[in-house]
Amino acid sequence: MFINDSKKFLATLAIMSVLAGSACFSGRRGKGDAIKIQGAGSSFVNPLMQKWVSEYGKLNPNIRIDYQSIGSGGGVKQVKERTIQFGASDVAMNDADLKSASGEIIHIPVILGAVVLTYNLAQVEKPLRFSPDVIADIFLGKIARWDDARIKAENPEANLPAADITVVHRSDGSGTSAVFTNYLSKVSAEWKEKVGEGTSPSFPVGLGGKGNEGVTGQIKQTPNTIGYVELAYAVKNKLPVAEIKNRAGSYVVPNFETVNNAAAETINDTPDDLRVTITDAAGANAYPISSYVYVLIYKDQPDEVLGKALVEFLTWGINDGERFAENLYYAPLPQEMVKRASAKIGLVAHNGKSLRAEINNVQ
Repeated sequence: MFINDSKKFLATLAIMSVLAGSACFSGRRGKGDAIKIQGAGSSFVNPLMQKWVSEYGKLNPNIRIDYQSIGSGGGVKQVKERTIQFGASDVAMNDADLKSASGEIIHIPVILGAVVLTYNLAQVEKPLRFSPDVIADIFLGKIARWDDARIKAENPEANLPAADITVVHRSDGSGTSAVFTNYLSKVSAEWKEKVGEGTSPSFPVGLGGKGNEGVTGQIKQTPNTIGYVELAYAVKNKLPVAEIKNRAGSYVVPNFETVNNAAAETINDTPDDLRVTITDAAGANAYPISSYVYVLIYKDQPDEVLGKALVEFLTWGINDGERFAENLYYAPLPQEMVKRASAKIGLVAHNGKSLRAEINNVQ
């Protein structure tokens, strides 16, 4: 009798252990508890994502979303490993990464942003202007002084110091780096050959900072520096933002209008999977270092309740959530891209059944 009771007890414990493990994997503890969603990745989108998490939490207190700013490379890695429910990246995953994932990953554009050049020159009052070849040569180390003739030619009235230039770049796997180096590879044959593009390029010169936060901090604290960050980080830290000469020959300020112009120039050429770069776009008023930010999720969601909650959050984000974009120095998605992103969200399923069909039941 004791042996039979022991077997029953051990069997019960095993069942309870499996159920507990399943609840942990799904991000929720049990019926009636808050649904927990974990995201991570792009520091580029972090200011907006934190706003979304806060505002969405007010509307849906039973859904708790946490987003960690670890860089796009980390977001891609963790979504592939299924340790998070969604990743975020400023650059689309490449074919090799998609092929090595354990399931089909969908790219959902959620916002547009600008990678900007910012610098620390106390005596310079007006925004500096840079052409593509000058930017490439600064980051190649070929232009090493602020009073270089080529910088002075574009900024004849600027009080440029007779000092060395200190470049600041990302030290972590970064979508912002991927966007910036994609741009440089398009405008400079030498950059493309010697450095190329990617989330972790080997910069020839400069100091490294972790995340947009780290690069901004380095520039703010160190005179005579120059680096690239997402627009919001420069503005919030009261750092200047350079005007960049675009393909049409216009010096363009990054803002929601000029970034949207870059997207508009490329939207008709965007493929069905929505993986696209919009750097060096044509158009007289297109900002040349613009980018979408993607949320990365598995098409087949292992947990129906959690999957529905994630679909609901993303649907809210690309619609109602876009109204927070401009105040945080991002550009809302063009309406055509909202439609296409919405169609991608509609593909997210559990056991072959779309999770958007009964989305209102996720409470």
